[in-house]
Amino acid sequence: MLTLIAATSTNNALGKDNQLVWHLPDDFKRFKALTSEHYIIMGRKTFESFPKPLPNRTHVIITRQKDYIAPEGCIVVLSLEEAIKICPKNEEVFIIGGGEIYKQSIDRADKVELTRVHTTVEADTFFPEINPEQWELVFEELHPKDEKHAFDFTFQTYLKK
Repeated sequence: MLTLIAATSTNNALGKDNQLVWHLPDDFKRFKALTSEHYIIMGRKTFESFPKPLPNRTHVIITRQKDYIAPEGCIVVLSLEEAIKICPKNEEVFIIGGGEIYKQSIDRADKVELTRVHTTVEADTFFPEINPEQWELVFEELHPKDEKHAFDFTFQTYLKK
């Protein structure tokens, strides 16, 4: 199963200057819980935005740089096709960004795990539109803002129709 996982604003913004534009600890916890022990596919810039590889996950990094060297334990590929091929067939695999990788993979995905942050922000990277004719919202859980979260946000799960 191919799952896209992302946190986006109401205008589908993902980030600016290769950084997230909010800090939501509960979203990080959900991301960790869902992706731990799984393969995660990402673009090179997304990978390089991490201080170090995320623990308990197999990183598959897509880059056009044929000589790109990633840390030990990471797998480097040249295309989304190649990334999907090397992942286990009977397991859930997560696409974690960035914007271009989401765009290339949304039509191939089976599920979208979205954290919808209830704000509009300036960004240079966006998540593709979720077409309601292709996707069914099967789960939704609102989290009001609090002392640790500057914005209201909603966890959403979509399944391909």
